[in-house]
Amino acid sequence: MAVGAYNVLMARGWESKSIEAQQEEAAEKDTSAKPRRTPGETARLREKESLRLSLRNITEQLTRTRDERRRAVLEQARTDLERRLNQLGA
Repeated sequence: MAVGAYNVLMARGWESKSIEAQQEEAAEKDTSAKPRRTPGETARLREKESLRLSLRNITEQLTRTRDERRRAVLEQARTDLERRLNQLGA
């Protein structure tokens, strides 16, 4: 093994250890700064996000749909999703 190759391998090893330490520090800061959520709060946030994604999907479908019957079903679904989001306080 050439001397230069040995130094490159060592440098990479030290660099990865430094990065690993930085990642651990960042993870510790992140977990201590975030307030803990209850399982109910987490479920509610998931439901809100799911409803928002569904609403976005329905809205995109409405922009592409030409069939009036399909549009009526999508409009009804959009109204229902908006109502449910409002009930969750979004």
